Amino acid sequence: MYYKFSGFTQKLTGSAPAAAYSPQGLRPGVPAESPAMVFATPTKVVSEAGSTAEYLGANRVPELQRIFQAPDGIPIHLKRGVPDRLLYRTTMALTIGGALYCLVALYFAAQPNNNK
Repeated sequence: MYYKFSGFTQKLTGSAPAAAYSPQGLRPGVPAESPAMVFATPTKVVSEAGSTAEYLGANRVPELQRIFQAPDGIPIHLKRGVPDRLLYRTTMALTIGGALYCLVALYFAAQPNNNK
């Protein structure tokens, strides 16, 4: 037996083989006409751009590899000096401060309300 989805009852119903193989929700794959352009034509045609990628900066990967792979005993999160230390200490201070604030808030929330 063949089944198809009924738009009226929103359930599967029995049907003939021809109706089951051509569901009502499918439309032809080729549009009747081409859609209108929404934006203006691009400034560069794909064939003009070429296959090379443009990069406007210098390659800093070898320099960063040299810094981060140096066996000097410094943790990786502190390798770049003062900015890393400042960021690390700020993060630690905010983490400890937030944990203390949460503990104080829990303490006050656990106290009974003395309104009479």
